[in-house]
Amino acid sequence: MNRTVRFAIAGVCAAIGALVIGMVAGGAATPRVIPGLPDEGALTRWMVPLSKLSMDAAGVLTVGLLLMAAALLPSDKGLLGKPALEYVKAASWAALVWAVAAASTLVFGLSQSMGQPIGVILGGNELTSYASQTPQGIALTLVVLFAVSIALFARGAITVGAAGGLLVFALVTLLPPALTGHSSSSPNHGLATTSVAFHLLFLAVWVGGLGLLCVHAIRSADKLPLAAERFSRMALWCFAGVGLSGLASVVARLATVDALFTSAYGLLLLAKLLAFGVLGVIGWWHRGRTLPQLTAGKPGAFLRLALGEIMLMAATVGVAVALAQTAPPPVDVPTDRAFDLLGYLVPPPITLGNLLTLWWFDLFFAVVAATLGGLYAAGLVRLSRRGDSWPVGRTVAWFTGVAILVLATQSGVARYAPVLFSVHMTEHMILSMLIPIFLVLGAPVTLALRALKPAAHRGDRGPREWLTVILHSRAMRVIGHPGIATALFIASTYALYFTPLFASAMEEHLGHLAMSVHFLLTGCLFFWIIVGVDPAPIQLPYVGRLILLFVTMPFHAFFGLALMSMGTVLASDWYDQLGRTWGDTAVADQKLGGGIAWAFGEIPTLIVVIALAIQWWRADDRQARRADRRADARAAKSGGTGDPELDAYNEYLAKLNRRKPNKTGSS
Repeated sequence: MNRTVRFAIAGVCAAIGALVIGMVAGGAATPRVIPGLPDEGALTRWMVPLSKLSMDAAGVLTVGLLLMAAALLPSDKGLLGKPALEYVKAASWAALVWAVAAASTLVFGLSQSMGQPIGVILGGNELTSYASQTPQGIALTLVVLFAVSIALFARGAITVGAAGGLLVFALVTLLPPALTGHSSSSPNHGLATTSVAFHLLFLAVWVGGLGLLCVHAIRSADKLPLAAERFSRMALWCFAGVGLSGLASVVARLATVDALFTSAYGLLLLAKLLAFGVLGVIGWWHRGRTLPQLTAGKPGAFLRLALGEIMLMAATVGVAVALAQTAPPPVDVPTDRAFDLLGYLVPPPITLGNLLTLWWFDLFFAVVAATLGGLYAAGLVRLSRRGDSWPVGRTVAWFTGVAILVLATQSGVARYAPVLFSVHMTEHMILSMLIPIFLVLGAPVTLALRALKPAAHRGDRGPREWLTVILHSRAMRVIGHPGIATALFIASTYALYFTPLFASAMEEHLGHLAMSVHFLLTGCLFFWIIVGVDPAPIQLPYVGRLILLFVTMPFHAFFGLALMSMGTVLASDWYDQLGRTWGDTAVADQKLGGGIAWAFGEIPTLIVVIALAIQWWRADDRQARRADRRADARAAKSGGTGDPELDAYNEYLAKLNRRKPNKTGSS
């Protein structure tokens, strides 16, 4: 039997074995069945976790195959090599299995939720409603559709860019089922939802990458040391991401430390924690011992340790699926509708002191802020070690933007934003019209291009090459067009608030996150066109930038006036459910939010005009210095001043002076 097949069978056995042990230990395998109540039966009880395990394994395998092709193996001028092409084709089949497993999970999940045997479910009409109307059904339906799309597109992918795009698509496809499980019903569902998303993404890259690295080693394929060295750097970040996101997930689900030792859910978490620690030790051993041997042409030790590591990882995935089938320990929470929606009680009446002291940890934007600040600082350190300078003003601008981002998303502003429309609008204005100005003035792309090293192998793609490809892509040229960027900046605000989108987004934590991310990205895109230091696809003259700025800002004023004149409340159901008993009425608070939107544009406009004036003056100064240097160069060659018009005029005067004595002598 082929060694790769034996390796796959061993991994499947390890995962299923851990799943069975976890199901039995957690009690999910033998639930208490009360006579007279619906019972889905033993078949559904076991097929639900087995289908989910198959779905997760196929998804992780798809991610690993695409990661191997797009990032770990070298390319040749953007084209995939022969081994990478084989992995992409294999990803097509893995994605097809992924879709089938998701469909199976959909069917058996309906059987479990209705408490009816699978035979009854297949004979009824409930499947369509479940797949299109319930969160779990919609999530699994999306997985089926996305996985089939990956399978189809992977058949014709021959470039690294296509493989990279499919990799991102596969990572997105992993998320929907995880975001509609225990995390969405956790008391602190915001933290739980974000942490499980990060946990799953880091884990998929880590497990999938190592699994394919083992397959590559078993096949004795080329470029194994290079792929292993690249994965080693990536695995370190994955290990940290899995650990931190797992810790946040535990905090969100368990009220006390005792629950780790007194509940089946906590004991399974401890088993995952133990496996995670062992995996960290193995990774450290890889980096210090086996990778040097692999580089020296001795892959045996690396392969043996990696195979053991991937078996442990497969078992951990099985435990995770069993954990998903195990109910978390009950948590005493207030019987309050606002707590169910927000994850916390309605805060006290708003004051400046409460805005500054009632901080609320948002994991997503904490990670975003830490990433933005950390990567920029790493770039500065690399330039400093190389002896290169970087303008202080750009650094100050960047970290000012990051600091404001932290204040807007972690302070009392974040706690009050879902409760008061006026605070929500303040957060919106800060995210879309203030933070982006400082971020684009920091010139992050220019810093990255200067700090990142070119790929070691000619024709290959490292981080610098990937960044260049993205900047010159057709998609970036489209969205970076001044007309498109301006339309997104203006029209999306009207489309969000004057349609049911706003009410839908407020009902879900992910919807609120999507709104905030959209505000930040569209703001960065627009102000990149106006005052960005990094080169844009279309460079407007400074007069054109000023005109575009002054044409755009009134639309935000009109939007604010429209809100102030409305007599109905946007997303009224949401605000009614919160039951706020203090402060102005919802209508009055909405009018205040409209006033904030109307007046807020003055501050960003002033900052942008000052920045544009400085940039314009510096551009003219640079142009004048270049003209002087060209004139000096011409003067050195011709002996004149270097200015053609001035030299011609001086020559004309010289001719007149030569003629004047002759005329005097002849008279």
